[in-house]
Amino acid sequence: MSLLHALSGILEESKIEYEASKAADFVLKEIFPGQDGFLSLQDENRGTPGILARGDNLSFMKYLMESKSLKGKFQLIYIDPPFFSQADYGANMEFTSGEGTSKVKGKAYSDLWETGMEGYLKMLCIRFFGIKDLLAEEGCLWVHLDWHGVHYVKVLLDEIFGEKNFVNEVVWQYKSGGTSKRHFARKHDTLLFYSKSSAYYFNPQKEKSYNRGMKPYRFKGVKEYKDLMGWHTLVNMKDVWPIDMVGRTARERTGYATQKPEALLERIIESCSKPGDLCGDFFCGSGTLAAAALKLNRNWVCCDKGNLAVIHALSRLAGKNAGFELWDDSKGKVALDSSHDISVEIKITEMNQNDHLIEIELKDFKPELIGIDEMNPKDWKSVEKLLQENPMQLIEYWSVDFNYDGIVHKAKDTFFKSANEIVTKDTGMIGNSNAISISFSDSFGRSYHKVINMKRGAVNDENQ
Repeated sequence: MSLLHALSGILEESKIEYEASKAADFVLKEIFPGQDGFLSLQDENRGTPGILARGDNLSFMKYLMESKSLKGKFQLIYIDPPFFSQADYGANMEFTSGEGTSKVKGKAYSDLWETGMEGYLKMLCIRFFGIKDLLAEEGCLWVHLDWHGVHYVKVLLDEIFGEKNFVNEVVWQYKSGGTSKRHFARKHDTLLFYSKSSAYYFNPQKEKSYNRGMKPYRFKGVKEYKDLMGWHTLVNMKDVWPIDMVGRTARERTGYATQKPEALLERIIESCSKPGDLCGDFFCGSGTLAAAALKLNRNWVCCDKGNLAVIHALSRLAGKNAGFELWDDSKGKVALDSSHDISVEIKITEMNQNDHLIEIELKDFKPELIGIDEMNPKDWKSVEKLLQENPMQLIEYWSVDFNYDGIVHKAKDTFFKSANEIVTKDTGMIGNSNAISISFSDSFGRSYHKVINMKRGAVNDENQ
């Protein structure tokens, strides 16, 4: 049977599987206070704190509806799923050794599909049903794809959202990428823009339209402007967007594969949402939607199942002083052997009867490279050498909660690797705290948690 004839079956089976799917048990693992502090996370005037979740996006969607009452609450959902490119994608990491800088690529995600296009489309279709349930009546969906499967996906979206709710096919045009002698250079992606209903919110964006000859028209009632190129008017934006990809030296570059530019997401967010609205991304990668939403004063919820994706997004957002929560699928988390942990040195100075000053210094890190996706032999050699010379470079970030409640790690200070080095000391005050929590991640996206019990002057370690 041809794929065209299989589409109706994909739709029917996807709807059944979506309705039968269950929410996972997501648990709050860590809170990043941001520049406003912890109390502001519960401030009704501030809105919903950002949520970054690690786990399967379908079970997370169900969790949001059933446990967080967010059904019908999202104004905008943007997704940048795999493209059916039949390739694996990585994230670049840099380490410094005695011989200079080494570049290592870790596996970010796989876009290989043994079940072929049918399996790929079914994966997306099941999630489209969930996205529709999450969207508000005025809400919109943007799906970011390329030539591999966008034509099939549009047919499925026409059926799920309705042909009348198709709004635009936007072409994102860029310069970078490969060329071929067998076809024209493929220099664009396609964004499918659907509304949930005819009452959708849309704020037209403006762009410059240069006059012929760059000279003023002086038409009555037409406002004209002049810049270095010449005279122009402002018109409603067209559906072809020339926006540069993230350059190698761009400040927003994370090293994550297939990272999209913030300028692209900013345009989408400003078109389909207002300040304070809730925006979502369930294939969030390095967190571009969240970064753009933060800049534009929108609330956001993001999810990805890849460890590298979550660590890149976490580092990016915490580095912007964003206040957000990190959630984990409790069943999906893989516990690491507690013997492969980090060594710390603790110094305690009594300030008065109730308060103590504590200094924590990271001394050594001995992870075992088990469960890390395939690397080429050269990269393996670089990492093994790094473990011998300077294993601390494998720490991507770490944070301390000096008053750990035994449930949620609330990061007082968070340190990120910069210029291949990471700050190894932190100092804080403890009063009647019974435990100190250290949360950290390695460069391969694996999370660790170390608890230091402070009972009757004794210091004991627990690794989780």
